[in-house]
Amino acid sequence: MRELHHSTVADLAARLRARDVSAQELARHFLDRIAASDLGAFLATDPEASLAQARAADARLAAGDTAPLLGVPLAHKDIFVTRDFPSTAGSKMLAGYRSPFDATVVRRLAEAGMVTLGKLNCDEFAMGSSNENSAYGAVKNPWDTARIPGGSSGGSAAAVAAGLVPAATGTDTGGSIRQPAAFCGITGIKPTYGRASRYGMIAYASSLDQAGPMARTAQDCALLLSALCGPDPDRDATSLDLPAEDYTRGLDAPLDGLRIGLPREFFGEGLAPDVRAAIDAALRQYQALGATLVEVSLPRTELAIPVYYIIAPAEASSNLSRFDGVKFGHRAGQYADLADMYRKTRAEGFGEEVKRRIMVGTYVLSHGYYDAYYLQAQKIRRMIAEDFQAAFAQCDLIAGPVAPTVAWKLGDKADDPVANYLADIYTLPGSLAGLPGMSLPVGFGAGGLPVGLQLLGPWFQEQRLLNAAHRFQQATDFHLRRPEGV
Repeated sequence: MRELHHSTVADLAARLRARDVSAQELARHFLDRIAASDLGAFLATDPEASLAQARAADARLAAGDTAPLLGVPLAHKDIFVTRDFPSTAGSKMLAGYRSPFDATVVRRLAEAGMVTLGKLNCDEFAMGSSNENSAYGAVKNPWDTARIPGGSSGGSAAAVAAGLVPAATGTDTGGSIRQPAAFCGITGIKPTYGRASRYGMIAYASSLDQAGPMARTAQDCALLLSALCGPDPDRDATSLDLPAEDYTRGLDAPLDGLRIGLPREFFGEGLAPDVRAAIDAALRQYQALGATLVEVSLPRTELAIPVYYIIAPAEASSNLSRFDGVKFGHRAGQYADLADMYRKTRAEGFGEEVKRRIMVGTYVLSHGYYDAYYLQAQKIRRMIAEDFQAAFAQCDLIAGPVAPTVAWKLGDKADDPVANYLADIYTLPGSLAGLPGMSLPVGFGAGGLPVGLQLLGPWFQEQRLLNAAHRFQQATDFHLRRPEGV
């Protein structure tokens, strides 16, 4: 059965349709692997619920249904609410919480016939770049279990890289799909803001949060993205009124004439030599595939960090005010009055990083500081988006590193939150501009750890990104390499 967890989503789907394997056999195989794993990637499983979904998928297959994802297992980041599994957002505040409904992304993938195997660990309320902020323990990187898997979708990335599940959902607010995908040697894509519904996605920063798939290959990501995207006007006012697309179309289109922009700000001081070497080799491969490299500029790149860490905490301060112990979630056991209950509940329920961001956000929104900080940050955010539009006048896609270094050791930056924030320098600008972006594995750096290449496209150009990634993966095998013992 070893080849099952070495197979891509596309391969497993083909085998299911050919009746070489059943959905129940697949689910059992991966559930056994999950049970034997000590990476800390999963927060919850329910074999009975998963196998019931698998039986339903087998019945559809027996009836002749040929849906492209029917019967394929996946797992969801624990930011998406689910009826069949607890939804905690990696926080004590929601310990044991059961949602009465499924998130739209969860529902759409279930309607496509995918079998949910459980919920995946993440930084608390998706706030972090290392998956060390989870109230339920850090996730380990399967390439080196002494290192972080990246965050906040670290459980998703580690589970796919370790062969615990062929695909997973993630969320990306400032790089939380792309960075863990890079650190764990898998592929992940964040679509244009609004492509995927945020309904049922526990909110961090509402103007930035976006769902996306994580898997081994660009083809797999295209299959999942086709199923999970689409308008959701009755539930999410920010969802775009654009029909769902088949992102697998055009994957094999040649790259002749493709102009890839290289922002000079992405290749300067701070980029580790081993990461730079892998990125440069990948760019040479793109030239061999027919692409042209063009130097561009994103002059406000350095401003992305302060802008993001004003806007995102401000929105978090507002979003997380609902967790007060009144209607759902954790409530302090003893308190003197209502105000004391609020205070103790939030002090007990939230972790240190969440508290830090709530306090920063409350400060920048307070009287006398709103104009000086929040309003100015929003103005610079618009300028960052304009920088991208100027760059895309000269190129079709933008390429560069996902992170300045390979994955660092667990605990290395635990006492220095600013060092964690600085690691997001290359992913934050695209998030602030609402652009689609992805990470694909392109080599290895120090210690044999994976390096990811970031591709960014103009709004609504997910298919072009996936085409560029797929063609690269047809010419290389980095996406097929696995940690030792997997």
